[in-house]
Amino acid sequence: MTDGYLIGLDFGTESARGVLISIASGRQERSLVCRYKHGVMTSRLASGTDLPPAYALQDADDYLSVAETILRELGSGRRIEAIGLDSTASSPLPALADGTPLSRIAPSDPHAYVKLWKHAAAQSYAEAINQRGGAYLANFGNRLSGEWLLAKAAQLRAEAPGIWERADRFIEAGDWIVWQLTGHEVRSLNMAAYKAQYLPATGYPEHVVPGLADRLSAPHQVGTAAGELTADWRRRTGIAGPAVVAVAAIDSHAVVPAVKAGRSRTLIGALGTSAAYLYLTNHPQPLPRGLEGAAEDAALPGFWGYEAGQPAFGDILAWFARTFPLAADEGSTFDLYNSAAAVIRPGSTQLLAVDWWSGNRVPFADASLSGILIGLNLATTGAAIYRALIEGLCFGARTVIDVLAAGNLPTEHLIATSGLAQRTPLVVQTLADVTGLTVEVPSIANATSVGAAIHGAVAAGVVNDFATGQKRFGAMSSESYMPNTEVRPIYDEIYGRYRAITAEDEIRNTMRSLKEIAVRTYAGERAGTLEQTAT
Repeated sequence: MTDGYLIGLDFGTESARGVLISIASGRQERSLVCRYKHGVMTSRLASGTDLPPAYALQDADDYLSVAETILRELGSGRRIEAIGLDSTASSPLPALADGTPLSRIAPSDPHAYVKLWKHAAAQSYAEAINQRGGAYLANFGNRLSGEWLLAKAAQLRAEAPGIWERADRFIEAGDWIVWQLTGHEVRSLNMAAYKAQYLPATGYPEHVVPGLADRLSAPHQVGTAAGELTADWRRRTGIAGPAVVAVAAIDSHAVVPAVKAGRSRTLIGALGTSAAYLYLTNHPQPLPRGLEGAAEDAALPGFWGYEAGQPAFGDILAWFARTFPLAADEGSTFDLYNSAAAVIRPGSTQLLAVDWWSGNRVPFADASLSGILIGLNLATTGAAIYRALIEGLCFGARTVIDVLAAGNLPTEHLIATSGLAQRTPLVVQTLADVTGLTVEVPSIANATSVGAAIHGAVAAGVVNDFATGQKRFGAMSSESYMPNTEVRPIYDEIYGRYRAITAEDEIRNTMRSLKEIAVRTYAGERAGTLEQTAT
């Protein structure tokens, strides 16, 4: 083995994380986390422009800033054989032909920025596209999500035609970062297949958004080299060696080779800000009704990958801790709530939570839906609510498993990854109790970044394939959480009520109506403010 290193970069929702891995030893030697300067912009741009409801934007230049810091701190003076990276998706941005993000040119226009994966304001465009239908949606249950690239392109074209006309490219953030690092626009099949409905046989669905095809380019399979780090980036970071950069991957998919998940009938849950699930199988079936989508060879060569998720997971618990703090810092608040909730017996709170704080992916693919908390009374405690929220998240996860099973895709192995899975045993144990499955938590730090580094290793030829990369750099062991059979009947009964409530059309219609009222109210307030300013 060479004495060089790998670097893995994970561009998450609030921050980016990097790891430095010794190729000779296979061990992580350093890691670093950097938060984005502008974070997630949901109410106002840095320029002062107010944002409408359901917007979630990011500044592309924040990615470059943290990338430079991480690459310099981890790689300066070292021989770097390969760099792999992942990012949230779908998080596309408009750019010029040379890669310049339009947010540099039009900093006061919200549509010039990255539309983050949880930007829900494009849902109506997704619904309009779904009404037209088409064969390209066959692997996606004949429906498009408002979180995906096509819907966000439609929104950009309709609401900001000036920005659309100036945009030579509409590109996923991960692909854009690869472009900036290498000087080459080399897109990822992983992102194109799952988030832009690309099929190798037919390409992108060109007719859905007029002009979009001209702003895209052909994608490449994960584990492919996009190019070497440019001379400018070497100068800025002090990196030596080949520094081959792999094509990007979706963050929740990049983790697969780090957690030894290359087994058929395996469900990998990346439990972070959101929860993203990838079901791997060698025995493909038609897409189960209610699941998000499926693609072959896109997430991991040799497997069909079925995708599902919950748009809010850790986000919900963080919201509760911020809104109802028990201590001066959020970490202590979490510790107090986890300790208090752990001693509450399942079924004793009278509470039921529906986990749609940021919409729903499975089974409705509707970003306009919202959360529910039922059973409140004057004896309800904060710890009881916190426990109900955790249970609601696990009911959402069980829904995914049940939808897969109904489509003849049974889950035999359930793997939970991310810091939340490692730091919060109550969540993982509840997941085991609710699903009745043993949950494996791989014993590895920075799993997603390590997975990204393995993508780089494959692309640079450091290892021959992902299976070899798993054995060399992936997790060596896991902690197993066994389901408690005593509480399973209780959770079965509550879960039945969860499914009954979430199936009610009128409840979902009310959620949509409330959101429409909020949007109209915002528009009226905005118009009134502009009128006052004019006078």
